[in-house]
Amino acid sequence: MEIVLHVGAHSTDEDNLLKCLYKNKATLGQRGIVIPEPSRYRPAIRETMQALVGDVAPIETQEALLDSIMDEDQAERVVLSHESFFCVPGRSIGNGEFYPTASFKAARLRNLFSREDVRFCIAVRNPATFIPAVFERAKDPNFEHFLDGSDPMALRWSGLITRIRSMVPDAPITLWCNEDTPLLWPQILKAIAGTDDGYRFEGVNDFLGTIMGRGGLNRLESYLETHPPQTENQRERIIAAFLDKFGAAALEQEIDLPGWTEAYVNQLSEFYDRDLELLDAMPGVTFLTP
Repeated sequence: MEIVLHVGAHSTDEDNLLKCLYKNKATLGQRGIVIPEPSRYRPAIRETMQALVGDVAPIETQEALLDSIMDEDQAERVVLSHESFFCVPGRSIGNGEFYPTASFKAARLRNLFSREDVRFCIAVRNPATFIPAVFERAKDPNFEHFLDGSDPMALRWSGLITRIRSMVPDAPITLWCNEDTPLLWPQILKAIAGTDDGYRFEGVNDFLGTIMGRGGLNRLESYLETHPPQTENQRERIIAAFLDKFGAAALEQEIDLPGWTEAYVNQLSEFYDRDLELLDAMPGVTFLTP
């Protein structure tokens, strides 16, 4: 059995992934893919991790945890999603790193399911928009205090992934850019659920409706019905065109932080682009791209 842990990052999903997977719970279940209710596993995982303090969970503890998470006796894959598996938004930056506690938290999560295969799934996001988003959610009035001495220009997602891979080398990681999520959505769902090419997710376009509104989504679905794309690349081009027309305003983000000029934001974005090249070349990492 494979345990798939979708661990964020914060402000990249808003549980849209879980909503779509749960909408397909019955048909996925027929394929051995279990989508448990968050209320069954989020508190249970947090409490068990706290009790073990990093130790490998005894077999009876692992069995009890799985019994509390799912009703099925057997499964090919179990998908568990929570953006705060590593920490709350206010602690997502510190010690000069993204998610400073992630490496040992990843190891503790792995230790909960030592008998199973484990995969981590993470969406990364341009620091120029990620940092303001998590700062707003942290509800910390002092930006410098929130940064905890970290220099935004020095923060790298590749550092986070390297630390996780070092602590949990037997757990592969699936990555994608939050900026690409609207285009990659079916690929992301497939990668996390582990479905075959013939499976079609019910409500696959609901997420796009959160960006382009009901009117734009209706227009998109009507177009896709009358002009069905023959390849994934064609579908991505159609989605991109509709997002440009109906979702541009929703995708824009105003940045109002002390000292963050246009040049500063552009520099952060340039460093992010370079960082993505490092991530794409990492062993043990599957990087989803359009």
